[in-house]
Amino acid sequence: MMPESMPSMLGALPYAAGVTTRQISAENPTGEKGAGCKWEPNPADPNLAHSGPASKLGRGWKVRPFIPVKAGQTVTLADIRGPGCINELFITSDLAEYRALVLRFYWDDETLPSVEVPVGDFFAMGHDAAPHLVSSLPIVVGPHRACSSYWQMPFRRRARLTLTNDGPQDARIVAYRVLYQLHPVPETAACFHAQWRQATTRPEQPEHVIVDGIRGRGLYVGTYLAWTARSPGWWGEGEVKFYLDGDAEFPTFADNGTEDYFGGAWGFNEGGGERTFSTPFLGLALARTNTQPRLFSLYRWHILDSIGFEKDLRATVQALGWGGDGKYTGLADDIASVACWYQAEPHAPFPSFPPAKERVAKGQ
Repeated sequence: MMPESMPSMLGALPYAAGVTTRQISAENPTGEKGAGCKWEPNPADPNLAHSGPASKLGRGWKVRPFIPVKAGQTVTLADIRGPGCINELFITSDLAEYRALVLRFYWDDETLPSVEVPVGDFFAMGHDAAPHLVSSLPIVVGPHRACSSYWQMPFRRRARLTLTNDGPQDARIVAYRVLYQLHPVPETAACFHAQWRQATTRPEQPEHVIVDGIRGRGLYVGTYLAWTARSPGWWGEGEVKFYLDGDAEFPTFADNGTEDYFGGAWGFNEGGGERTFSTPFLGLALARTNTQPRLFSLYRWHILDSIGFEKDLRATVQALGWGGDGKYTGLADDIASVACWYQAEPHAPFPSFPPAKERVAKGQ
């Protein structure tokens, strides 16, 4: 085990030699030692539907690289006995609608998911109409829609990860891998959580709730917004607020503008419009401004600036622009969000998850 005082990432590597490491994928769905790539090609077998190209080479030559996930089907990507920690998750699919694919993670035999998020939004790419790259520390999206997560996800007894396709189209190809290490997990270690919400703001109440109802002791570590600007003009004047540990009307944390919270300033504007940028901790990864509605993809990972809470947490963002009278004006924009945090289990139940047909932003 690495000494608790040892720095993470590169500084920790020399102290991790010999740790038990496993990887689950379509070629080794259990992750067991020496259990990968055992199938003989047989395209007639639904379990080996993609094995045709390997027919000349035989067993061990990319016989089962992908799985299909039919419309309405839920598959278990990983079911791991602990203790241990998931270190990496990779996934990609030929399905055009990533909002139709839903990830759910369950820790230690809980019946309620601690993560419940559409695939694209989980990887900070929430606009199916405009896939894009993301270059950050915990989340990376490479060409083309290759989605990787490096959020560290400890578990003590069990980790179960599922993928549901609740859209009308089959996903013919889903490629995935789950890399994890088996080792003791301290009792003080908290579990990873992520919750998705979507709403259309109203001019008379232009506020989107990023997350609410978190109960317990924990650490807030990330915000992602898929912002569909259906109102004309500037859209990001509103404040991001965090209400914690009994805050009621007034928050403890209030940022002075949406663009500032996500690491920009003055409307992300440099030379005539919003300019994209992607850094390890924050960014505007998408700014599609030449069509209506306009689409924006924003992330902020609170890794070096995490927000601790003892009892409860609520986070909101205002949807404000400028009126012709020089006053703030409320906007009717569509906003989807992902909130990421760590806390001890059990967690409070999440809001009811909407069906696929209600998860597509209006106008896309």
